[in-house]
Formats: sequence, C-alpha cells, structure tokens
Amino acid sequence: MTERTITLSDEQIDELGRELDAIKQRLIDDLGRDDREYIYNVIKAQRAFEVAGRASLMLSALPPFWLAGVASLSLSKILDNMEIGHNVMHGQYDWMRDPALNSKRFEWDTACPSDQWRYSHNYMHHTFTNILDQDRDIGYGILRMDESQKWNPYYLGNPLWAFLLMTFFQYGVAVHDLEAENVVTGKRSLADNLPLLKGIWKKVGRQTLKDYVLFPLLTGPQFATTLSANMTANLVRNLWAYSIIFCGHFPSGTATFTQEETENETRGEWYVRQMMGSANITGSPLFHILSGNLSHQIEHHLFPDIPARRYPQIAAEIEALCAKYDLPYNTGRFSRQIGSTWGKIFRLAVPFGGRGGSDDPAAARVDDEPAAAAA
Repeated sequence: MTERTITLSDEQIDELGRELDAIKQRLIDDLGRDDREYIYNVIKAQRAFEVAGRASLMLSALPPFWLAGVASLSLSKILDNMEIGHNVMHGQYDWMRDPALNSKRFEWDTACPSDQWRYSHNYMHHTFTNILDQDRDIGYGILRMDESQKWNPYYLGNPLWAFLLMTFFQYGVAVHDLEAENVVTGKRSLADNLPLLKGIWKKVGRQTLKDYVLFPLLTGPQFATTLSANMTANLVRNLWAYSIIFCGHFPSGTATFTQEETENETRGEWYVRQMMGSANITGSPLFHILSGNLSHQIEHHLFPDIPARRYPQIAAEIEALCAKYDLPYNTGRFSRQIGSTWGKIFRLAVPFGGRGGSDDPAAARVDDEPAAAAA
C-alpha cells in the first residue's frame, strides 16, 4: 500500500488545535451532576455484580451457580478496570473532590500497582503516543507491532507472545514498567527495578491472596469450584481488556511516528498525532460502558482527563473535524478492528510481512507544506 501523506500548514494545525481546545473547555464547563451520578451508578453496579457473584459461588458446586458467579464477577472486574479504575486514575473525576475517586489514591482490582500504571500509561503512553522507541505500548516490549521495528527470529513467536499476553494481561501490565527487554540488552540494570519489583510483589501477592485463597476459603467445601470461577473471571477480564486496548491502538490505518518528526511538537501537532495514532470501535451503549468508553479511543487520546462518558457525545464532532482537515477517523465494528489487529500480529511475525498487505497500516505524516484541498 502506498504511503498516505497528510499535508497541513502550520496555520491549519494551529486552528485545529484551537477548535479542539474549545471543545475540551466546553466539556469542562459543563461537568456537573449528571457526571457525578453516572460514576456513582457505575460503582454501585460494579459492587452489586461482585456481591451477586460472591453469593452465587457459595453454591458453586452446582453448574448454574458457578456460571452465574463467573458472569457476575467478570462484569464486576471489567467495570472496575475499564469504566472506573482506568478513567478515575486519569483524573477524570478529580473535580468532584471525592477522596474515593482521587486519581492519586485510587487502587484497582488488578495485578498492576496503580502508581506504576499512572507513570507508564498516563505519562509515557499519553505523552509519547505511537512514537517509536519512546512509547513502549507499541508491542509492550515483546511484540512486533510496526514494520519499523527491526525483525529478528524472536518475532516468529509474535502470535504466541500475543496470545500469552492476552491470557495473562493483568500480569503483563504489572511488569510493563520493568522494561525487561532493556534489561536483556543491558540498557537497564536489575538494580533499577528493585523498587518497582517490591510494589509489584506486594500488589500481586494481595490479589492472589484475595482471589485464590481467602474468597475460595469463605465458600468452604466449594473451595475448588470457587477457585476455578475466580480464575475464569480474571481470564475473561484479561481477554476483554486486551482486545479493547489493542483494537484502539493497532488496527490498520493507525500511524506511528519518529522522534525526529515529533521534536518541538506544538499543541496542535500533538492533537494530530493522537487522532492519527488511535482507532475507535462501533457498538451499543452497553458495549461502550463495558469498554470504559475506550471504544472511543480517538476522543480519549485527545482528552484523556475528561470523563469518558462524554466521548460518545462529541464523537460526531471530532469526526467532522477530521473530515474538515482531511485527517483519518479510524472507526469500525469490533470484528473488523480485532481481525485487522491479529492480522498485523501474524503478518509482522515474518521478515517479509511489511508493507503490501491489504491490512497494512497507512503511514501518516504531517508536512509543513499546505494542501490545496485542505480547508
């Protein structure tokens, strides 16, 4: 596939930045009771699902109760991680001044310590989105997700590494900050990781004790079936979180950038990079809630600290802005985005799997010369 070149003048980029800033300010000015009630209702639903799941597992030896427990716990963990934890830790509800929803204090039901996640995700990923050799979310240190990553025989295992990451996603996220690939190459020492390892060990230990010892013990003779139910609920949450996140970052049409291209980047250029490096997923209102509204990944990358429930409200406006400035607005149904993502995982496993396939990502670039067609 030939490169797609996005050509905007400095003035156009600045004007786009001002229009997006205006949308953000309008949302901030409108925050209030509806947003407050929404997040409290989601928290109530999450807790109700957890209570229902734990109660069902008291009879988990009976298949219907085991299934009900797995379903309820899976929904509880998905809501906790996606629509509550992820969004709260972005600071989306700091304006409420509720200590329980403070981005710096919130701890979620997963293996990754929240303080480490805030650094690797909020700072590193959202600041350096899709910049090669800076954004470690490109491949998570173990996958080849862009043809610019130099191929080596290790990447023949790309599909297997992706499957393992998906299955154990909460642990993959937990060790992300350790930069294991840099330890292997000598760019980072084991001593550098000791403070991080202490935090990970403590959090993983607490999660393991809760899910695989204490709650199964509370069900007495149902210990084994409750244990299997908890493991299954964690697996469901891992598969779901992985799929939504990968669909938002790696389908065909998402762009990557070099450090040279993004040097001395303006606010408007940062906005353009977020739009070109992200992808949306279409779906029902329930689908969007269960995805933490990361199904609107473009809007999230533009405004990560705005309550995610607002993203569907501005999606059409953002799409219209993309059309106005001849920028891509990458969106599609879940089956299309996940299929494209897995296609890339398999294609980039081999050295000749670069450009040329129908699902290749379009390489998008910002140029300083104005386009005659841009308005």
